[in-house]
Amino acid sequence: MGFQHQQYNQILSFINKNCRKSINTPKIIAISKNHPISSVREAIDSGVRIFGENKVQEALSKFSDLKKQHNSIELHLTGPLQTNKVKSALSIFDIFQTLDREKLAIEFNKRMVRDSDKKFFIQVNTGNEKQKTGVHLASSSDFIDFCQQDLNLSIIGLMCMPPINDDPTKHFTILKNLAEKKNLQFLSMGMSADYKKALILGATHIRIGTLLFGSR
Repeated sequence: MGFQHQQYNQILSFINKNCRKSINTPKIIAISKNHPISSVREAIDSGVRIFGENKVQEALSKFSDLKKQHNSIELHLTGPLQTNKVKSALSIFDIFQTLDREKLAIEFNKRMVRDSDKKFFIQVNTGNEKQKTGVHLASSSDFIDFCQQDLNLSIIGLMCMPPINDDPTKHFTILKNLAEKKNLQFLSMGMSADYKKALILGATHIRIGTLLFGSR
């Protein structure tokens, strides 16, 4: 199916029209997981420079050469990460959106070189869903403090994935309030189906896959 240039331009137009007063112009993260490198190249040709992948091995196979060819590419990890994959993940990803537990945070701290420029979003399980990753809301404030103060990780924002059958507005609002309370600047929330609501509620990063690359 390839990269959907028209959809990309429509999302940019919505951002330009509705987010002019935002301190941070919202960024589109093109979620390229399970899509071929040819589609990624089409996206790059359309001006996309921020991509999201869910698996370390797929990211390495697709982006190792692309990042050498285009040094402006920023790659986000948007899927869960096992601690034994941290070292490999650090070699390809720039920003990690799914930091969700102490064991993983400690492993990052252990594996990162001094003065590393790697940045992190903490994933918050706003619906407290048992089957979903993310730190539970009740322990999120303490976890943020632990990552920032005890481990000195560069925590720049929060991320969430609302329960499928819930109104996402409630969850986006919860995340925004927590970010304000913890003085965190960035909010990764909103995907293909609900990005407009997320942007209106202050999203600084939206994760768009299906609209840009078609269904997998």
